[in-house]
Amino acid sequence: MANIKSQIKRNRQNDKKRLRNRVYRGEARIAVRTARTNFDEGTPESKAALMQAISTLDRAAEHGVIHKNNAARRKSRLVKAFAKMVPAPVEAAPAEGEPVVAEPVKTSSPKGKKAAPRKTTARKVEEPKTEVAESMDESKASSKAKKSAAASSSKDKKTEAKKSAARTTAKKKTAATKES
Repeated sequence: MANIKSQIKRNRQNDKKRLRNRVYRGEARIAVRTARTNFDEGTPESKAALMQAISTLDRAAEHGVIHKNNAARRKSRLVKAFAKMVPAPVEAAPAEGEPVVAEPVKTSSPKGKKAAPRKTTARKVEEPKTEVAESMDESKASSKAKKSAAASSSKDKKTEAKKSAARTTAKKKTAATKES
């Protein structure tokens, strides 16, 4: 048992938080369990159970009971299990007023993975240039040349200014030393 006042208070706070967090954690566990059993049975309420589980996981993550990545991982696993689910055969048509819920159909791809895209080695084919394309290329080249010339001239001006400033300060220093 702690005998420091601040640690005793910290223990009280931890107990309160533990009891509060237990509710959210338990709700999330129960919702995930019911969703999984609905998937296994293939019941029509499985989509509603999935949405309930996702909601409770989000709520638990929002309150800081579980980490947000933990909640995302669990939701991802639930959605994958829902996609693999084989729906139970429908015995009777739904009554009027009840919404018809579309259930996922099991895919033929192995383990729910998509087929890898094929790599193609396409070669770049040069198309003959038209007169308009040639003139546009020339105008682009001339504009690039103008820009590079302007940039180099501005750099030259800056270096000239620095050199002249250095010369004037050097002249002032030599003049000051000659006077003294």
